[in-house]
Amino acid sequence: MKVRDVAEADWPTVRLLAAVSYGDFWHPETFDAWRTLISPQSSVVVEDGGEVVGMAHYVNLKLTVPGGAILPMAGITWVCVAPTHRRRGLLTAMYVELHQRLVDAGYAVAGLTATEGGIYGRFGYGPATVDVEFTVDRRFARFHSAATDPGGVRIVRPGEHRDRLASIYDRYRKLTPGGLERPTPLWDDLLADWEDSRGGGTPWNCFLHDDGYLLYRLHRGTSTSVRVGEFTAVTPEAHVALWRALAGLDLVDTITATSHPADPLPYLLTNPRLVRTTGAEDALWLRLMDVPATLEARTYAGDLDTVIEVDDGFRSDGGTFALTIRDGWARCARTAGPAEFVMGLDVLGSLYLGVHSARTLATANRIRGGNPESLAMLDAAFRTAVPAQLGFTF
Repeated sequence: MKVRDVAEADWPTVRLLAAVSYGDFWHPETFDAWRTLISPQSSVVVEDGGEVVGMAHYVNLKLTVPGGAILPMAGITWVCVAPTHRRRGLLTAMYVELHQRLVDAGYAVAGLTATEGGIYGRFGYGPATVDVEFTVDRRFARFHSAATDPGGVRIVRPGEHRDRLASIYDRYRKLTPGGLERPTPLWDDLLADWEDSRGGGTPWNCFLHDDGYLLYRLHRGTSTSVRVGEFTAVTPEAHVALWRALAGLDLVDTITATSHPADPLPYLLTNPRLVRTTGAEDALWLRLMDVPATLEARTYAGDLDTVIEVDDGFRSDGGTFALTIRDGWARCARTAGPAEFVMGLDVLGSLYLGVHSARTLATANRIRGGNPESLAMLDAAFRTAVPAQLGFTF
């Protein structure tokens, strides 16, 4: 077995392996849309007797970090090993090759979305955002008197408004840590609204506001429900207006949407219990390939002087770093001095977008060292005013 570049003749097998691994044959146009973002140099496969039995790819994405800076990010995707070839080290072999290519290409950060949560920590990836699923009993939902109706929402056919939706999304992702630039082929695929991608629901319905939009499907069964596929609001006014539009769907029993843990929806209603958390799961996982470059790219909420020892059991991207933060900006460099805090590279990835608490990670012994005062300063510095959320799954 050998690791090599993907070849043109491999793509039919790649598609078959993806279908077997993920339990779903993608629509041909969806597969082709993603393939336009993948080059032979950004793909590795494992060949056994002429057959592709493992693969890993990355696409070039642009990630918004706290403070609004945008970093090139290698988005690892379509990672799988054939069920006939498990437990033979194929994933590690592919990751060794693929991550060396990331270094050679100059990426400071890599990201992925994980189908299984226990695989990628050993490769230095930490969960950096959390998706929370809310389910609202629309029949009894009443908005608080303080949640005035800004209006401005209209019903449109989403396929006729691609550029408008893309413009709103682009504004949103530039403001939101975890936001990703969405390439045009992925917009076209999303709005093509293939029948076999609807999960038993209706075609996309769309509410459009000057500062937001949402796409949803109606599902009919013993009860009628709405599942929101994409909810994008640039302003608080757009957020309220779009939720009011959803609540106006009189023949609907429940509404389910995915957001971040700090979504203000429960506070908009007179009875916040109607907003039930029906799911929570990691979304974006990050590996900081260049610790100083990534830490210096974002802004911070408090001053800090510390030395952090970062363990990287996969590659040699860890080390000991002096971190100084003043007026929201950091300086970070390797040092031979003693470390105040010790953590894995995956833990630093979890801290990076401000979602996870340094205090909580220290309680779990994932961050070691320091004292209560310095730990509080570390925790406060990495917090962000704008909640992080993954732009889209890749």
